[in-house]
Amino acid sequence: MPDKEELTSFEQAALPHLSAAYNLARWLTGNDHDADDVVQEAYLRALQFFGGFRGGNCRPWLLKIVRNTCYTWLRRNRMEDLTMELDPDAPLMDPSAVDPEAVLLAAARSDLVHRALQELPVEFREIVILREVEGLSYKEIADVAALPMGTVMSRLARARARLAKSLSEGQTEEARA
Repeated sequence: MPDKEELTSFEQAALPHLSAAYNLARWLTGNDHDADDVVQEAYLRALQFFGGFRGGNCRPWLLKIVRNTCYTWLRRNRMEDLTMELDPDAPLMDPSAVDPEAVLLAAARSDLVHRALQELPVEFREIVILREVEGLSYKEIADVAALPMGTVMSRLARARARLAKSLSEGQTEEARA
């Protein structure tokens, strides 16, 4: 058990990031109850290993623990959520052709955006959430996800392309209704 000083330091460093931790867990697990459980377990792990934290920005360190805890939880409880089909022939969308932020703003319906994000494979969803919602840099995402920066950029480009396609299809269906 940590001493009172270490516990106070942990609280000061980690508690400001509780909403980011919950947000990431919510998007990866898919529901509030599971996210609560995962975040609680992740914070316990973070407290346990806080003595090894070398200072600096606690947010990426903590989100990495949350991410790893989510994947451990998903492997135990929902292995099918971790499988992703890759289409090696699918072209990457030209980033200048579609501005993902403009597409998201144009969607204007949060349920449409929510559904589109939920449809993304978890590997893509986590990158989008870390970048677009939590505002992490590519380097911070690479550290959190333990991926090369090129893989982060590739997954983000593929995720944005899928989001753009899903949102444009959703808008077309809404216009017909």
